[in-house]
Amino acid sequence: MTKKTIRSEQITIVIDSREQQPYRFEGAVVRPLPTADYSVLGLEDRVAIERKTKADAFKSLGRGRGRFEREIQRLALFQYGAVVIEASFADFLRPPAFSQMSARSAARSLLAWSVKYRLPVFWVGDRRHGRAVTRRLLESFARYHREGRHPGWLMVPTLADGAAVR
Repeated sequence: MTKKTIRSEQITIVIDSREQQPYRFEGAVVRPLPTADYSVLGLEDRVAIERKTKADAFKSLGRGRGRFEREIQRLALFQYGAVVIEASFADFLRPPAFSQMSARSAARSLLAWSVKYRLPVFWVGDRRHGRAVTRRLLESFARYHREGRHPGWLMVPTLADGAAVR
């Protein structure tokens, strides 16, 4: 049996200059992004990934809920956007000590917004896996874009096409 090799797409990852705990990617550039934490150079208006630690997700869903939902709405206008949470789903269901929000409510909000805004949420387990998932999502989008392959989700009007948040 031969082993199939998965080829990595050659991309330059853009890291938002406000990202407080950025992942390290070889050759990445740091500059302000209007929405989210990670994108691909030249495709910043088409793809964006928002990274959250468990603690930050709970803060964003609690006191920062309005601002976070607006961020999610903007993210949904990209051809592809996603939220990467550095916790497993099981771990996410144990709220941080400081949080007054129930874990059940936090998870339900993220799942509901995932449906409402057609925006995937990935509970990746930890930071190392968060970095790997973020890279793979950005590489996959760049490959589809380069090859001109347009799955159904690319046909939805997006920020790049002049769509507006309602």
